[in-house]
Amino acid sequence: MNEEKNNQSWQSLAFVWAGAMICVPSLMIGGTLVSGMSFLQALLVGLVGYGIIVVLMILQGMQGADLHKPTVSMASQVFGKVGSQKIISIILMIACLGWFGIQANVCGQAFTTFLATYGIQLPIQISSLIWGVIMLVSALYGIKFLNILNYVAVPVLVVTCIYGVIVSISNSSVGEILSYQGTGDVSMASGLAITIGSFALGAVIAGDYSQYCASRGDVIKAATLGILPSGVLMIGVGAILTLTAGTADIAEVFMGLGSPVLGVIALILATWTTNAVNAFSGGLAMINVFNISKEKEKMAVAVAGGIGTVLAVVGILNYFVPIMSVLSAMVPAVAGVMIASYWVVQKGDPEKWQPVDGVNWLGILSWLIGAVVASTPVILSFFPSLPQLPNQPLIGIVLSFICYLIGNKVFVKQSAQIREVEE
Repeated sequence: MNEEKNNQSWQSLAFVWAGAMICVPSLMIGGTLVSGMSFLQALLVGLVGYGIIVVLMILQGMQGADLHKPTVSMASQVFGKVGSQKIISIILMIACLGWFGIQANVCGQAFTTFLATYGIQLPIQISSLIWGVIMLVSALYGIKFLNILNYVAVPVLVVTCIYGVIVSISNSSVGEILSYQGTGDVSMASGLAITIGSFALGAVIAGDYSQYCASRGDVIKAATLGILPSGVLMIGVGAILTLTAGTADIAEVFMGLGSPVLGVIALILATWTTNAVNAFSGGLAMINVFNISKEKEKMAVAVAGGIGTVLAVVGILNYFVPIMSVLSAMVPAVAGVMIASYWVVQKGDPEKWQPVDGVNWLGILSWLIGAVVASTPVILSFFPSLPQLPNQPLIGIVLSFICYLIGNKVFVKQSAQIREVEE
């Protein structure tokens, strides 16, 4: 995959990000938001939340474009080579592979249900295996195939979603949707937490894909035009479908409309484009964990996607969802430390970037503080009898960012004083 360096246009990267955004979970977020707030408020929350994601993606992505390295390699400076390899990469790998398996399982279930409407019986395990392998094979071809897949899938998905909305609102007026107020159960803060948390992992691993971009400007255009329009569209579509059809599941909507083929095509393409990203980034993380050579990158991606597929087939993923929810909450804090180091301490100068041998404890401890605080509300949610805390993914990023800057200032000051004494 290294031959693809500097061979990624901003348009193709924008389609990759749009493809990752256009998925069933994004539709579900729209449904969740509109259940507790007005339709216009849901759109505003989506715009602000994904706007914050875009800022994080730009900062992470521009670093990748500057250094031409994936996220786990860039992290070897702020976390140290060993810290990045044994801690950060393992968390990213498990998160990516776990969600790959879940998406493959979702796709397999939908395909089995679709075939059943025509009297064809296919076990969910076999269906999950088939689609997991298909998604995995596409990821093996790297960013070039992802570009082709998303050039085809994104327009089809957009048209399909818009068609579903048009058909579903045939019995409702646009005025009723725009004037809908919701129950008021979902606050703006909670809505932002849901929106930001849904794609925080994508923001952290933005460097995996922008490493092939030629300039920072390309990263800015790709993130902005790839995430914001598709993200807000999905929230709008999910909200409208929930209000008019009673569900944000596009496949279920089309089933109800008597068009199961359109529904299953939309769901398969949506999970496929998202899962290709999961497998690719999971493979890159695995490369760093096991110190695999560049020549064996495709093998690492194959193993990564294979593990996710097997977990989906055997149904063990249901037990992993709580674990992955906690890990996913811990991941955003990685961006906080990396942004503080590269953009504040090093002032965005790639010449100042150097990998650190061993473990960079300042980076690890700064990340750990943010990660623990961010994951605590998620852990408490598993125990309803305990006091609950609001889940805010940005807290981990901000805390890690601040802790690293304070620690770096104190450390640098102490080092300077020691040098003065020695002289």
